[in-house]
Amino acid sequence: MPLSKSKLLLKSNPTLKDYQDYVKNLELERGFEHQDVLQKCLLLGEEVGELFKAVRKMQSIRIDKQNSKITSVEEELADILIYVCAIANRYNIDLEKAFLDKEEVNKKRVWS
Repeated sequence: MPLSKSKLLLKSNPTLKDYQDYVKNLELERGFEHQDVLQKCLLLGEEVGELFKAVRKMQSIRIDKQNSKITSVEEELADILIYVCAIANRYNIDLEKAFLDKEEVNKKRVWS
């Protein structure tokens, strides 16, 4: 059976909301909309581990190339962004607003 190509498009210069909407639609298209938050969090954790392996590879730190699927830092960061958007969508969180609100809190912190 041939793989179907996605018909989804992300507009030029997307906002964070555009990414969240895109992820929502890609989950519908690929049949992932029924995965709950716990599943998404566990998958996010796996992606973070893959990011660490990719960073180790970039830093020339020894890795088990035979038993590890190692991709690029760019790919793993993109996967992480997809899962973060998916988790936010399940809680109806506007990530852009959450980011801006949190940054206002951080601006008041004293960093040493």
